[in-house]
Amino acid sequence: MWMGMGEEEDRADFLQWLGPDTSAIVFTLLHHPADLARASAVSRSWRTFVIANQFSKILCLRGYPEVSNFTSIETSSSGSDVKEDVGSSAAAEWENQKRDHKVYMHLSHSLLSPYNSRNCIIRCIGASSTDNFPEETIENTLEPIDHVEMSLSYWSSAGQRDPSFPECLIYMLHSDLCLIDEIKIQPFQAFFQYGDPIYSVQYVRFRMGYPKLPLCPEQLVSDGNEGQLTADDNYTWTYASPEFPMLQENVAQSFKLPHAVLCIGGVVKIDLLGRIQKQAIDGLHYICVSHVQILGNPLSQELSVAPCENGVVLKYHPEPRRSNVRRSDDGRSPSNWHNFATRIWQSGTGRGMGWNQALLSRLLLGPPLQLLEEDDDDDIS
Repeated sequence: MWMGMGEEEDRADFLQWLGPDTSAIVFTLLHHPADLARASAVSRSWRTFVIANQFSKILCLRGYPEVSNFTSIETSSSGSDVKEDVGSSAAAEWENQKRDHKVYMHLSHSLLSPYNSRNCIIRCIGASSTDNFPEETIENTLEPIDHVEMSLSYWSSAGQRDPSFPECLIYMLHSDLCLIDEIKIQPFQAFFQYGDPIYSVQYVRFRMGYPKLPLCPEQLVSDGNEGQLTADDNYTWTYASPEFPMLQENVAQSFKLPHAVLCIGGVVKIDLLGRIQKQAIDGLHYICVSHVQILGNPLSQELSVAPCENGVVLKYHPEPRRSNVRRSDDGRSPSNWHNFATRIWQSGTGRGMGWNQALLSRLLLGPPLQLLEEDDDDDIS
């Protein structure tokens, strides 16, 4: 006996066969946002199940536990907050779940896409102390060479009699959200002093986080300002690395983190622990650094963060479409998900999984996928 497509879909829906608990276990085995996008595009019931169980957030948390610091999500359009009259509290909750799913899908794609590491520092916030300011400012550590305009380029701490007295350097990154996997530090060798001493440290440690209040430019280090925001009580640290031993060598020393870390807030603090070298002229211990690089991948500027009373808010504010973007046949700009799907097919991933192009187009490029961006439930049957 012939069955209608709707009835056949219901009979073939493994969500009903397996039940919610076992189905949830199956969905947590999806390790890539493209797989989750395919699953949520199958039917309305699958999409509802994906959204209601926050699988897109779980996808982010699996690789980057720092995501747990986000206590809420805000979205905006054209610079203003989106506010919708959704009626009942249940409808409002569903709208919030769809919003969170959309943002975490965007975040998961940014987190899990391959990248080439680059220096993420955009400017210096300040150093815990500076011996001779501005000649030995922390800003010298951004220079890739040892000499600038015939002058030596390095940062020097103030001298201390206690060799255990710590110092720190604090930097601002290119984006509120950055993946950081490696930090390079080169100690300074004073060739102009007897014995060519190297002012290294015994250990280094790294902290990442966000400022509790917005950083004002006049509070950051500059030619006339040593920086006023180096105290820990100005920040909330969401990650602290183990201590790494540093060699007393005049080379760029690489400190690779145990795993790539999501820096939430775009601030990195380098703790310099244990002074080694004493300056002969005054008998004080100093720390000097020539160069610093913080390597990783700045995430999309569409994502930002802001502190709130109980944690940190993840904000999603897509930029307006530009006029030179290729438009689809109906006059609208193609969605980011459509471009993403095209790249999947062109890279051979879809072909390697055994999909034919028609089926892949149906799952990724057709109207169902638009739901991930446009939140139109009625298009899925």
